[in-house]
Amino acid sequence: MSKQKNMTGQIATLKKVMHYLKHYIPILILSVVLATVTVALTLYFPILTGRAIDLILDKGNVDFPGILAIAKEGVIVIGITAAAQWIMNMCNNRMTYNIVRDIRRDAFERIEHLPLSYIDSHSHGDMVSRIIADVDTFADGLLMGFTQLFTGLATIIGTLLFMLFVNVKITVVVVLLTPISLFVAGFIAKKTYSMFQLQTQTRGEQTALIEEMVGNQKVVQAFCHEKEALGQFADVNDRLQKYSLRATFFSSLVNPSTRFVNSLVYAAVGITGALAVILTGGAFSVGNLSCFLSYANQYTKPFNEISGVVTELQNALACAARFFELIEAKEEEPDAADAYQLEQADGTVDIDHVYFSYVPEQKLIEDFNLHVQPGQRIAIVGPTGCGKTTLINLLMRFYDADSGHIQVSGHDVMHMTRHSLRKNYGMVLQETWLKKGTIRENICMGKPDATEEEMIAAAKASHAHSFIRRLSKGYDTEITEDGGNLSQGQKQLLCITRVMLCLPPMLILDEATSSIDTRTEIRIQKAFLTMMKGRTSFIVAHRLSTIREADSILVMKDGKIIEQGNHDTLLAQNGFYATLYNSQFDQG
Repeated sequence: MSKQKNMTGQIATLKKVMHYLKHYIPILILSVVLATVTVALTLYFPILTGRAIDLILDKGNVDFPGILAIAKEGVIVIGITAAAQWIMNMCNNRMTYNIVRDIRRDAFERIEHLPLSYIDSHSHGDMVSRIIADVDTFADGLLMGFTQLFTGLATIIGTLLFMLFVNVKITVVVVLLTPISLFVAGFIAKKTYSMFQLQTQTRGEQTALIEEMVGNQKVVQAFCHEKEALGQFADVNDRLQKYSLRATFFSSLVNPSTRFVNSLVYAAVGITGALAVILTGGAFSVGNLSCFLSYANQYTKPFNEISGVVTELQNALACAARFFELIEAKEEEPDAADAYQLEQADGTVDIDHVYFSYVPEQKLIEDFNLHVQPGQRIAIVGPTGCGKTTLINLLMRFYDADSGHIQVSGHDVMHMTRHSLRKNYGMVLQETWLKKGTIRENICMGKPDATEEEMIAAAKASHAHSFIRRLSKGYDTEITEDGGNLSQGQKQLLCITRVMLCLPPMLILDEATSSIDTRTEIRIQKAFLTMMKGRTSFIVAHRLSTIREADSILVMKDGKIIEQGNHDTLLAQNGFYATLYNSQFDQG
């Protein structure tokens, strides 16, 4: 059953590969034609060699003019063969790497359109492994397939025709022994596919672990987790070694096994050919035998090559199955054709009887209701896991509510384009993100056409201008991936500057000053007050002292609003908020 499933899976994967190949049919046809030309001329050369041998009639009796004419013809044949083979290889390389480019483009494009639920639930390292390592392995197998499969098949067919032309009986001997080689190669190929599947899966697991540990090395060392990390890596590494060894072992059996069968074929041709020379009294000449032995060698050689190609293709198809799984992952539900374009939100937000949970059996937000007036500052507080960040995800449509309605400016967010909705929000998160590039490019990400004056004004407002000036090249300073050469506080200042430059009508600040010193935070809070003036703002905060000025504070617990009001009102109620607030000042 599993063998049949593997075979079905391979055929399905091969069809998907053919879908990419169909865009390069002209190059494929040219490659096949050139392969045919290469094989035909390669097979013609032994005939010239046989004729030259037959012109050596006896000792001192050699037809030199005839041999010279054959030599000239041989040079022309070799020259044309070399040129055809070079162009064929160029075509194969172009096809392979164009297909690889298309696959990587589609995979990356699919990631950009996948719902966040998929990204959150899959290992990022494994996804990287599929797009980089698996596609590279697939490319190697595909290139070998194009290079050797066409020429191998053409050589087998062409050699058979030439051998039939020279001697039918000896050709029959060769054909009868051929199925043994095919049976051996086919038997081993079936065994290798499952091994290569395990190898590629484990390689993805290893990439994910390495990315996780390298990206969080400070935490690993701070908590003395090195030994456990090494243990995890050793376990994955050992499994990869075991699966790779098995896959390589089975695949390496193919070549010597087929070579053994091919040697039998060569020996059989040599014996039957020698007997034919003796028994036919010269009708089957020594030159013909030399030509036939050359053909027998060329006939069996492609079986070695094809068996190697089959092994590589097994590995390539196992890798292809993994990245096609990513490419075919269900993308985010597209916007309706008639979806509303939200040009400029007035700041009104209505949440009506919303229910949502990440996992159906684990309830989170239930019957959530909220009405926000334009320009209101709404603070969201509560214990960890109460649904604060989930509410932000729903507002931005990173996730869609299971039921209920969320409206912005009187329009249901489910009926408007995600792009226009998100363009009306400015977002600063606790987790900062900066792309590799200049500080200027990072600040102007949301507004590429911003002027120098606008950019500097935004940086001054966020108090980032002073530290940017001190950098080696100011705003043109290159920063590494995720701002690795900046402090956490500096990265957060740049993220705040990015929002201040765009200043959309609605703001989301999720612990936006968590990595900034107290003195700078006070100044930024003042800047925020200026920025939030006239804009609807949602502020997620753990330090409750930062939200005293909010118009309304939502106190959440277990996905529900349990208290609502301004700071003074909630303190006077002496409820859950008052307990949270006082606990921050009762420590120590």
